[in-house]
Amino acid sequence: RAASTVASDDVLFEEQKNGRNILVTLNRPKALNALDASMVAKLTPQYKKWLPISGARRVIVMKGAGEKAFCAGGDIKAIYDAKKDGKSPKECCTFFNNEYELNQIIGTLPSHLVQVAILNGITMGGGVGLSVHGLFRVATDNTMFAMPETAIGFFCDVGGSYFLPRLPHPALGTYLALTGARLKGPEVAIAGVATHYVPSSNLENLERDLLAAKIDEVPEILGRYSSPLKPGQLTRDRLNAIQRCFQHDSVEDIIKALEEDEDKEWATQTLKLLSRMSPTSLKVVHQQMKEGGQRSFTECFKMEAVMAERFMERPDFFEGVRALLVDKDKSPKWSPASLAEVSRDEVAAFFK
Repeated sequence: RAASTVASDDVLFEEQKNGRNILVTLNRPKALNALDASMVAKLTPQYKKWLPISGARRVIVMKGAGEKAFCAGGDIKAIYDAKKDGKSPKECCTFFNNEYELNQIIGTLPSHLVQVAILNGITMGGGVGLSVHGLFRVATDNTMFAMPETAIGFFCDVGGSYFLPRLPHPALGTYLALTGARLKGPEVAIAGVATHYVPSSNLENLERDLLAAKIDEVPEILGRYSSPLKPGQLTRDRLNAIQRCFQHDSVEDIIKALEEDEDKEWATQTLKLLSRMSPTSLKVVHQQMKEGGQRSFTECFKMEAVMAERFMERPDFFEGVRALLVDKDKSPKWSPASLAEVSRDEVAAFFK
């Protein structure tokens, strides 16, 4: 099928015999295809090479190697290690800045390039950034989406400021951002994160047809392989409950609404989720959703670059990574430890 494969280990680029279309494979299956600096350094120049208008009209199909993940996030452990090695907050942000550049390229591809991301398996954080800003995102029965950054004392970066406030259901983006709640299979398309839902048994044929297609044939091909959506947990009642509780102007008001909500079982689970998160992250991310809804795509990424550096100046991100990935005790000690201790001025500092 492929005329040539550029085997660069952690990312594979396979140019098709038609000389146009490309299969991009994130190739770190043992690490759930987590995005690291080496992968970004290969992807960005390749995408830049395809950008000139004089270039071929290409369909770019991006997928993850193996059965478990599209891409389970960014390599946050490397950033933790950089800080341990004495790197400054600005130096710790090198990976983020390079990653955000790639996200923006994918989100502003010219009309002669169309990306289809196949989100088969875990799709979190950095994997969302590689896919959600592209024109087409395909969820499967294996897809598990989450933006779990508040659990590690961080924020919903990779353009979360832009796409989360713009999901079609009111307050759903705020709910996903604050709680890190997981969406599975068809729920990912119902939420508006994916544009299509295709059973995994059809992926081989879908990939084959996309890689042989002309750009204007892509929507018809995706439509042909798509299946009807079953709501799973994301029913109309649940979406209404999310709107009721997460449309409020402060995290404290959201918690109060959850404590009083009629959907008791869900509200109790949601309160339990929120209780584990970094108080600083919760308040900053809540403000981020408000700010992002008012800003352009490019402005959102400029804002996130500042936010990332602010988080690198503070302890919670490093404590969150320690608890999850280093000592693995899953008992982070957040500083400050409560929402009441996170002042408005402290939140405002993340946006300056």
